[in-house]
Amino acid sequence: MTVRNPTTVVFDVGNVLLRWDPRNLYRHIFDDEAQMEWFLANVCTHDWNVEQDRGRDWDEAVALLVKDHPTHQSAIRAFHERWTETVSGVFEQNVALLHRLRDAKVPNYCITNFSGPKFVLAQQRFPFLAGFDGVIVSGDERLLKPDPAIYHLLLDRYGLEAGDCVFIDDSPANIEAARDVGMHTIHYPHEQVDLGDELRRYDFPV
Repeated sequence: MTVRNPTTVVFDVGNVLLRWDPRNLYRHIFDDEAQMEWFLANVCTHDWNVEQDRGRDWDEAVALLVKDHPTHQSAIRAFHERWTETVSGVFEQNVALLHRLRDAKVPNYCITNFSGPKFVLAQQRFPFLAGFDGVIVSGDERLLKPDPAIYHLLLDRYGLEAGDCVFIDDSPANIEAARDVGMHTIHYPHEQVDLGDELRRYDFPV
């Protein structure tokens, strides 16, 4: 049986298109690298931030941490109030690929684990994020990758077939879940992969 090439590209956003890392912000707050790493491991942790990606209100999230870590109140509030500084810029080569796909009229979508309000800020700063044919933002849907439901939501909402889509993400778990749903996949571990080469293997015009 011949397996057809995908016709639609589905992007992750963080660390595929945007260079996101809380250290981009906290290096301006902490003079000592070890103190910064302790703070991110014990106060503003990955698990805490994921709940905002799941839809928790930012003021509620900050208040919870300030209650438990009052001496770090200023640094905790910075994650919310200075969130834009966690994004240092874009992966220029990948954004250029996205524009070439759009110029060639290739359908393009995104599924991103992202706080809804922060995604709006990101769209204002980076207008290309507002140009997708469809967007699934975890914080708005209260679903997180790699839950299969978030992939099915994209397919159902926009009338897509899994086998027509290639999904790009930096997370192996998210890639595995997309593959299980029936999508083609490209794992993008930051800049260790040439995304253009990977897309050309599927005959996309990039």
